[in-house]
Amino acid sequence: MTGDAPGAVISIRNVVKTFPDQQGRPVRVLDGVTLDVLAGETLIIMGGSGCGKSTLLNCLIGELVPDEGRILYRTRDCDEPRDITGLDETGMNELRKRFGILFQSGALFNSMTVAENVALPLAEHSYVDPAIIDIVVTMKLQQVRMLPHRDKMPAQLSGGQKKRAGLARATALDPEILFYDEPSAGLDPVTSAAIDELIMDLSRKLHVTSVVITHEMDSAFRIADRMVMLDRGRVLRIGPRSDFERLRDADPADLSSPDDRLIHQFLTGETTGPLTDADGLSEYEKQIIAG
Repeated sequence: MTGDAPGAVISIRNVVKTFPDQQGRPVRVLDGVTLDVLAGETLIIMGGSGCGKSTLLNCLIGELVPDEGRILYRTRDCDEPRDITGLDETGMNELRKRFGILFQSGALFNSMTVAENVALPLAEHSYVDPAIIDIVVTMKLQQVRMLPHRDKMPAQLSGGQKKRAGLARATALDPEILFYDEPSAGLDPVTSAAIDELIMDLSRKLHVTSVVITHEMDSAFRIADRMVMLDRGRVLRIGPRSDFERLRDADPADLSSPDDRLIHQFLTGETTGPLTDADGLSEYEKQIIAG
């Protein structure tokens, strides 16, 4: 996949990222990653701990700069694709207004109320009247069913409520793209399913493109349009959810490809298979790759 895919809002081409190990030797965390994120889709990026998905997310939002490769954005306000690997901080900050991020913990400011957290991007990056900001905050909290909690402090919220408040803040500037970092992490199954429904609801209503980093398979299969499987920094497979459903439900004895057997083990959670048999990374390397 070397050309640009029609309808891609993000094109990742041959991205490589390395970090030094304890002896100073380079550990290749991302190993020539190439994929596209299509407009309006929900793309799941998954893989086990240490597969490189957190590092990939940090490259996509400009927190890390790849050692090699390109990451091209095609937002509505640009005539030509922008390669963020060559952007300075000013250019990157302008682009960040076009996407929102839901961090794993919610990342709310503990000294601010829920409403003040949601208002912050509007106050920092727009020039609208405070009364208009308050209306927008009300709308965003209503969308995530958090309006009754607008005056609470983050310490008064449950884990699921913090995620909802974080999502309201991520959508405050009406982004074209939403990034989700482990949105189901730390939640019980019922709350996790409710967050998944909210992700799907916002995708439909706001017409945003969603990129979800996760290793929670129940969640992934609920919300995905397409899925990407990473292993040790390389892309094993990209395809529609139905492709991965067939792999998940297959008899492993019928799978001839080593990659297919590895993906099957990951999807089913079996304790024996290629993932565990060939696990040769040190704990330090796993921590580096996990970000």
